[in-house]
Amino acid sequence: MARTLTLAGEDAPDNGAAPTLEQLRTRIAGMQDGVPRVPVPTHPAIADLLQLRTGGAYQVDRPSLGMALLGAASREGAWSAVVGAGDFGVEAAAELGVDLTRTILVPDPGDQWLEATAALVDVVSVVLLRPPAGVTARTAGKIAARLRKRSSVLVVWGEWPGVEARLSVLESSWSGAEEGHGRLRARKVVLGVQHGTAPQRRAELWFPSPDQTMVRIEPASVGRASFVEEVTA
Repeated sequence: MARTLTLAGEDAPDNGAAPTLEQLRTRIAGMQDGVPRVPVPTHPAIADLLQLRTGGAYQVDRPSLGMALLGAASREGAWSAVVGAGDFGVEAAAELGVDLTRTILVPDPGDQWLEATAALVDVVSVVLLRPPAGVTARTAGKIAARLRKRSSVLVVWGEWPGVEARLSVLESSWSGAEEGHGRLRARKVVLGVQHGTAPQRRAELWFPSPDQTMVRIEPASVGRASFVEEVTA
């Protein structure tokens, strides 16, 4: 069971220089303020779009994406925390790989949300935060410095200045209910991932898939499935 605490209150040009530019970007991403930025386990369905690194903050537009980011690290033994999300679904989180026995929940930190987040950054690997509206760049900068010092990762459900990447669900459609009857079993989404001012990259996913996980939809596999249907029809 999760532990709960209550507190008061531009892509590289298509030429021979591309490999060199990519190598430089990787080296820069791996160092910040002289502190090594170590890769953190990232969900395999989106690993080609996003690589979490210690010292970084990442923004999501819904809690399920935050759970998926927590889950990959949690499966590898990392401790995590969730701050300010009173409606956080622990069952859904567990299905996405979050180990609840190594998860600290602070559902209602009130005015102490910043102190709670800073304290948890000191002791866990990944923190999922739902912040209040209107967080300033100065406040975000304080947490950023803490993240680098403690080699932690911050996933923010909501607006946050200076994040390294923003993940958002651009399109969504459910399957399972036929003519208004039955149970919704899976949802197909188009996920957008944007790093700074670079062009947004997109991918189709089953999220959740019928087994309640995140699965990449590859165009080639869709084509093969259609071909099989036509042959067997």
